[in-house]
Amino acid sequence: MTIKPLADRVVVKLVEAEEKTKSGLILTASAQEKPQIAEVVAVGPGGMVDGKEIAMSVKVGDKVITSKYSGTEVKADGVEYTIVRQSDILAIVE
Repeated sequence: MTIKPLADRVVVKLVEAEEKTKSGLILTASAQEKPQIAEVVAVGPGGMVDGKEIAMSVKVGDKVITSKYSGTEVKADGVEYTIVRQSDILAIVE
């Protein structure tokens, strides 16, 4: 199954959360923070959104930082993805 986003939507796959702290303590699943760094899997075409022309500034393969609780989580072929608006992407990680 392929997910093809519409308008200014971007499909991202979250990077795994850290299981250890810097000092070596192992964190339980409930103590781990939701990761904010994700990899872009698919990008919508942009275009007119809410009466404004939107040009897409991210591309497939970019690592991005998203707003903490943004987007819609979906599961396809056993893999979890999040669909966010481009405006919910805060930065590109280089």
